Order: sequence, then C-alpha cells, then structure tokens
Amino acid sequence: MRIIGTMSGTSLDGVDAAWVETDGEKVAQLGPAITVPYEPALRRDLRRLLELAPGLPPDDQFLRDCEARLTERHAAAINRVALDAQRAGLPAPEMAAFHGQTILHRPRQPGDAAGAEGRTWQIGDAAALSRQTGLSIAHDFRSADVAAGGQGAPLVPVAHAALAHALPKPLAVLNLGGVGNVTFLGSDGTLLAFDTGPANGPLDDWARRSAGRDYDRDGNLASAGQADGAVLGRLMNHPFLAQPPPKSLDRLDFDRALRDAGAHELSPKDGAATLVAFAAICVAAAARHFPEPPLQWLVAGGGRRNSAMMRALAATLAEPVRPVEVAGWNGDALEAQCFAVLAARTARGLPISFPGTTGAPQPMPGGRILGGLL
Repeated sequence: MRIIGTMSGTSLDGVDAAWVETDGEKVAQLGPAITVPYEPALRRDLRRLLELAPGLPPDDQFLRDCEARLTERHAAAINRVALDAQRAGLPAPEMAAFHGQTILHRPRQPGDAAGAEGRTWQIGDAAALSRQTGLSIAHDFRSADVAAGGQGAPLVPVAHAALAHALPKPLAVLNLGGVGNVTFLGSDGTLLAFDTGPANGPLDDWARRSAGRDYDRDGNLASAGQADGAVLGRLMNHPFLAQPPPKSLDRLDFDRALRDAGAHELSPKDGAATLVAFAAICVAAAARHFPEPPLQWLVAGGGRRNSAMMRALAATLAEPVRPVEVAGWNGDALEAQCFAVLAARTARGLPISFPGTTGAPQPMPGGRILGGLL
C-alpha cells in the first residue's frame, strides 16, 4: 500500500508528512517527506489547549476552531507530499494516516482506583481531512488500547521493527519529542517500549518563558549554562523513573515536579542545562529496564538537533549515541513514516500495540479507517 503518514507531536512545531510503501510488516520504499510548521498563532492556541483540555467539553468553540485549523495544516502537508510523489514518478497514495494532535493523555496508572478508566484525546477532523485530500483516512490509533487498559503509547515500536529489520540487534531507538520514548529491539526478537520522561517539551517552554525563544536552537542556551546538581537530585527521586514499563506520560506531567524541585528559580541558561541533563538522566534510567544492553542508540526527533542534548546522552549512556541518519533514516520524517506503517497494519487487521509496548492485555489491532478502503 502507498500511504502518506502524518505526525504532529507534543513539541507543537508543525506537521510531518511522508510517503511510504509498506505492507505493515516491512517497508518497501520511502518517498518524499516534508514538515509544514504551525503558524505562531496556531502554536500558541494549541499550547493553550494543553492547559485547558482537562476541563474542556468536546463541543467547545475554541477547541473546534483549533481542530479545523489543525486539520487544514495536515491536509496541506498531505497534498504537498502527494504532489511531490507524483513529480518523482511514484504511485498516488491510497490512504493517509492521521494521528491528530494530542491535547490530553491520561492512561490508567498504577495505584488508580479499581475500575478507573484511562483517557487519551487527539484532536483532528478525519472526515474533513478526507474531503480535503480525497483519500481514505486511518485515524484514532490510541483509544482502543487505552480502553483495554493499555497506556496508549508508545505506538510506533512495531514500525521501528519494520524499518530496522536488517540492522544489528539489540538496538535502542530513542525519539526525543516533547516527551522522550524508546523502543528496544532485542537480539531474540523482544519488542519493548515506553516513555522515558520529559524531553523537548519543558525545554521549549523554558526557552520561551525565560529567553523569549520558541526553542533552544542547537542547544545554545543549555550549552552556556551549568546543570544544577541540587535540582537534579530532587528530580531523580521522581517515582516515574523507578516505575517499571509499560509507562507513558502527558507532555505536562512533570511541570509540577520541575517547579517543586526549584528548576524555575534558575537562570535561563542554567535552567536549560538542567532540563537537558535531566532528559539524559531519564534515558539512562530507562536503560535499566532493558533485558540486555543495546549495541547502539539511534536518536530521532527534534532532540537529536540539540547539540547539548546529544552530548549529555553520550556522557550518560555507556553505548554509542548516534542520530538515526547513520542508519539511512530520515529523523524528521520517522514518526510520520511509522504512522504510515501503522495505517497499513490497521487496514490488514494486524496488531499495533502489544503487552511489551503499551501494556495491552494481548497484541491488539487499533485505529479506524474512514473512507472507501474498508
């Protein structure tokens, strides 16, 4: 199947879109990929939605306005990739994968009351997207897993396995978006994945509040500072780091912990350096849950462009840390490509979540398809 996958992560930087030919188990061909940035007003409004989401009714007018604008950006990205594919002589896509924009992620956690239900909320109008692109749309990838008691995240590990089928194992694939998540591919076929902790999300928010920047470009702010050992010591006691997988986070889950630890009292550069150091510590803590050490860490997401973050990972982890480009992958398009793989699996009724990735009770299919394919 030829599918255009999309992804708009919790860093709120824009929409990634990528053409992929896949059967959901292997990737036959990768085509053009682009990123369409969110305009500043939409980025600002989506940040506001993250704060409002716990109490928002689904028919809230501000929410619906943001959703319509978000969907239009996805349609623009899909249509541009479809045109680029046509110009490259590639077949027209049959479907698009639409993850939407997560504004709330509250899966069931250890210690929740018996019968408590998790919640995950991704906004985006699949019907409008189908009309604007003329394609069938695979969407709603997380809700079935959460309803069954899974974490609803991370979802892309099975797609990482499809892309990495020829790479030496064991292997760790680390994605550093708003939140960090890791996929461990074992030498015996083990598939394990979970969120590591905060990554770019708190750092972006810090750069905006303390230095008037949308993000810490190339880690320049963090590179000029020193991590605060006392703040790090308090953060390292956070129970999430010791919690065994499966586990996942909302983008804002660590905001209170960061305040309580005193991170918000630091200078702009020292605060940035401390957030980078803590993200690396979270990754190192995650590695303790692997059944065997990986041969290397392949890093995707915006965090791989932050030189301070990559240096911190290299200093904290025992194994080589490299951007995914060394494996021939496109780190900017990787998650969009992965959702294209998930869309193919949805179309074929194959599982997209597993006990070792989301804590699902058994391998589970997921997603829904709107349009003419099914």
